[in-house]
Amino acid sequence: MAYLDHAATTPMLPEAVRAMTAQLAVTGNASSLHAAGRRARRTVEESRESLAACLGARPSEMVFTAGGTESDNLAVKGLYWARRAADPARTRVLASPVEHHAVLDAVDWLAEHEGARVEYLPVDAYGRVHPDALRAAIERDPADVALATVMWANNEIGTIMPVRELADVAREFDIPLHADAVQAFGQVDVDFAASGLAAMTVSGHKIGGPYGIGALLLGRQYAPVPLLHGGGQERHVRSGTLDTPAITAFAVAARHAAEHRATFAREVGALRDELITAVRAAVPDAILGGDPDPAGRLPANAHFSFPGCEGDSLLLLLDAQGIECSTGSACTAGVAQPSHVVLATGTDRELARGTLRFSLGHTSTGADVAAVAAAIGPVVERARSAGLS
Repeated sequence: MAYLDHAATTPMLPEAVRAMTAQLAVTGNASSLHAAGRRARRTVEESRESLAACLGARPSEMVFTAGGTESDNLAVKGLYWARRAADPARTRVLASPVEHHAVLDAVDWLAEHEGARVEYLPVDAYGRVHPDALRAAIERDPADVALATVMWANNEIGTIMPVRELADVAREFDIPLHADAVQAFGQVDVDFAASGLAAMTVSGHKIGGPYGIGALLLGRQYAPVPLLHGGGQERHVRSGTLDTPAITAFAVAARHAAEHRATFAREVGALRDELITAVRAAVPDAILGGDPDPAGRLPANAHFSFPGCEGDSLLLLLDAQGIECSTGSACTAGVAQPSHVVLATGTDRELARGTLRFSLGHTSTGADVAAVAAAIGPVVERARSAGLS
């Protein structure tokens, strides 16, 4: 099998598996005061310190969650509620239209249930939000903006956002900016302190850690209203028993991702470039999605639109030949709608239906690229023939 869907999830690293397995045999609730609890607490706090160091953050800024979706919801809803409570006039939420649904659905929920007025920021043909666009949106009425949210790098087309510049604009108007950095961590230099962000989302299973663990990096001056109430763990922001085995494995995977990021970007980026060249050679009218400049996109991402094809048909035909990829976000797989990300870039609906995302990772090889190179031409031809019949 050629697995090219690492953006959906990537295989756990052996060292993360070993770390998690070892902790599964250890008893202790990190909130308990006895010896077993203290041992668990020490493990959690050592992991917190390690993760914070990998992300350019203070340990006190790390709030553990059950993953990227919870972190996004906590940031968007929690910051909105906190800002509105302090100033009822702050009901406007600024968001990019290319966000993951964990953000888009959260802001839409706020609009439907909590009186939020959602404004989607314009993006260019590569799906990028520019600082001037954020500034223009804020300046229309800075006093009514509750928060802004723009992802660090897009999960479908791979475009990297100018996060530092966007954060500079938001900070100028005292508006918290949140970024979903789930795809960015491990592929580009992610430094929370240097970014100027108020909040940032990361997830374990995208970097070789386990499912069901993530974190919201949260500036100490921000206190979002909790989604969950209970024991008051994690700064009273996220209650719930801490998952010591998953946190330990997350920290191990994060350390590996940080230490090997430059090598990963160079080696996987080279494979990505080979894949792009191969697809274009086999299907000359294939259209590369996202920023064509390798410096402006994630090194592991290659996204294409194939005129005259249905993405699901392409995916299933490739799958039958042992090549696993996606039409976009795994969270919306099987939904018979063109990608909201691709549509936001100005692509017409018919072309947006014929997309594939190839995402590489730490297990990707030249053989995977060769498999795509051999299969993609005949697969596209067959999909087009089926569409005409």
